[in-house]
Amino acid sequence: MSVQKSVNIAPQPTDFDDILLLVGRLNYTWTNTESLLLHLIAGLSGTTKDVATVIFLTLNTTRARVDLVERLAKMDHQPPAERDGVLRLTREMMKLSGARNRFNHCIYAFDPDGGPPKSILMRIADRKDGIRMGQTLDLDAAAMDTIRKAITDLARINQDIWAHIARYGYPA
Repeated sequence: MSVQKSVNIAPQPTDFDDILLLVGRLNYTWTNTESLLLHLIAGLSGTTKDVATVIFLTLNTTRARVDLVERLAKMDHQPPAERDGVLRLTREMMKLSGARNRFNHCIYAFDPDGGPPKSILMRIADRKDGIRMGQTLDLDAAAMDTIRKAITDLARINQDIWAHIARYGYPA
């Protein structure tokens, strides 16, 4: 006669250390991928990697860096395939900026009753007749899946940017 163990299929609470590790990986993956923009700047502008690094570091936001890369790609002398490749890469990257911002520009709160921790977005959302702030998100399995997917997608974009750099002979 065999003894069967009961299996608890109730969702397990999210471990905050796991969340911090994932947010750290997201931040690292984002920063590493964003740094590749300097190679795109160098290649598209026809300058050296050192000059592109100065330009990259002078621009202090992701949006400004991406805007520069996209504007360089859209210049008349850029071949359409090269331009389209750069624009596809930057647009894919910027689609993930929401997830990155969501988990990096927040504070974290804990439920004293044992519920999942929450992120509280540190941003004011202007509306037609008012403002909203303090949007919360449960840091549950779904949130962790969102972070994991963003990390995976960023890693793929990173590889695609490197492939573009190699394909067009940008300074690396």
